[in-house]
Amino acid sequence: MRILFLSHYFPPEVNAPASRTYEHCKQWVKDGHEVTVVTCAPNHPRGIVYEGYRNALFQREDKDGIRVVRVWTYVTANEGFLKRTINYLSYMVSAILVAPLLPSCDVVLSTSPQFFNGLAGYVVGRIKRAPWVLEIRDLWPESIVAVGAITSRPIIRVLEWLERFAYRKASHLVVVTDAFKTHMAKLGIPIEKVTVIKNGADLSLYRRPPHGHEALAKELGLEGKFVASYFGTHGMAHHLETVLEAADRLRDHPAIVFLLVGDGAERKRLVAMREAMGLPNVLMLPQQPKERMPEFWSLSDVSLVLLKKSDLFKTVLPSKIFESMAMEKPIILGVEGESAELVRASGGGVCIPPEDAEELAAQVLKFFEDPALCQKVGASGRAYVLQHFDRAKLAQRYLRLLSAVAQGGPTSAMTDRDEETEQRGYSPKS
Repeated sequence: MRILFLSHYFPPEVNAPASRTYEHCKQWVKDGHEVTVVTCAPNHPRGIVYEGYRNALFQREDKDGIRVVRVWTYVTANEGFLKRTINYLSYMVSAILVAPLLPSCDVVLSTSPQFFNGLAGYVVGRIKRAPWVLEIRDLWPESIVAVGAITSRPIIRVLEWLERFAYRKASHLVVVTDAFKTHMAKLGIPIEKVTVIKNGADLSLYRRPPHGHEALAKELGLEGKFVASYFGTHGMAHHLETVLEAADRLRDHPAIVFLLVGDGAERKRLVAMREAMGLPNVLMLPQQPKERMPEFWSLSDVSLVLLKKSDLFKTVLPSKIFESMAMEKPIILGVEGESAELVRASGGGVCIPPEDAEELAAQVLKFFEDPALCQKVGASGRAYVLQHFDRAKLAQRYLRLLSAVAQGGPTSAMTDRDEETEQRGYSPKS
C-alpha cells in the first residue's frame, strides 16, 4: 500500500504529534509499505529552523525508509495566535501546491493538530484521487478556546464550521480517545465512520537504558536525589506553575528535586517565576533529543502529568502517560476524565485534582517516603502498557484500517473487534 501522510510536525522535532507520526510510519515501512510524509523544516517550538535544515520550497530526505518531503512555511515560535495561524495556513498551502509532484498513493492521511494541516488532506485527497483519512489528536477549535488563545465569537463560529466540514468530508476519522468519538457522535457523525486508536509507547525506545542514569545524575548534580519529573511542552494548557507551587511546599526536603525538561510558550515566564520564588529544588532544562529521553526517564523517580482544570481536558489522554508506564515510573496525574480512569485501571499511578499544588506535594512526599510503593506502581504501569499500548501493535491495527479504507471496504466490524481487544481490562466508565 502507498500511504501519503501530511504532518506539520516530524522528527527531529520531539513533540507528541511528531513522535506518533514517525513511529507509525516507521512500522508501516517495516511491514513493507511505501510511506511519504509531507512536513516542514523542523522548528518547533522556538520558531528557529534546526541546524542542518533549510526552510526551502521543496526538500527530500529519507528517514528509516520513510520518504520525507519538507515544504516552505512561515516559521514562527509556538506563541501568539496570529503568527501561528499564518504558520499553519502556509503549510496547508504549500502541501496542496506540492501535491501534484508527489508519488501516487492509495490513501491520504492528515493529522490534527494543526487543524489546517488536517484540512489540507481534503484537497490533496481530491488531487491524488485517493480516500482521505483525518486523524484528530485534539478537538479543535475547542482546545484553543479552552486555554483562552481565542475569544472572538465570529472567528470561533467560522472555525467550528470548518471542523464540521472536515468531519463530513473525510472518508474516515481516527481519534485518540473514546471521548473524542462520543464528541463526533454528538455532532451527527456516523459512529461507524470513527475509529479510536490511542497513543502508545515505542517499547524499543522506552526501556531501561543499558548503562543506567548515573552519568546523567552526576552531570546534573542529582546524585542521591529523589526526582519528580515533568517532560514535554511548557504551554498554556499545562498549568506548570502547579509544579513550582508544590516545590515551594517541599523546599524543606532537600533530597527531593523537581525536574522540568522541555520548551514552549510559557517557559520563559515559568523560569522567571522560579527565580522570583527562589526555588533551589527546581531544575529546568531545555528540550532534549528524543534518543536521550530514556536516560532522563531512568533518572526520574516519579512522573508528573498535568493539565489545566477544564472540561475539555477530561477528554484527552496525554502521550506522557504511556511513556511513563513504559519506563516503570509512577504517575502523579493532575488530569480528570478519561486519563484518570485509565491510570486507575492500570495501577500505574495516582490521581490528584488539576492545579492542586498541595496534593501534588503530598503525593510526591508519599512516594519519596515509600520506595517499595514506587517500585510496585511502576511495575504495574509497565505491565499494563505492554499489554494494551505497544505502539508497534497499534500501528499495525492502524494499517489494517487504512487498507480497508483504501479498498473501499467496511471498517466498522474490524475496528470494533480491535477496540474490544485493546480495551480488555479497561473501560472508560470503570
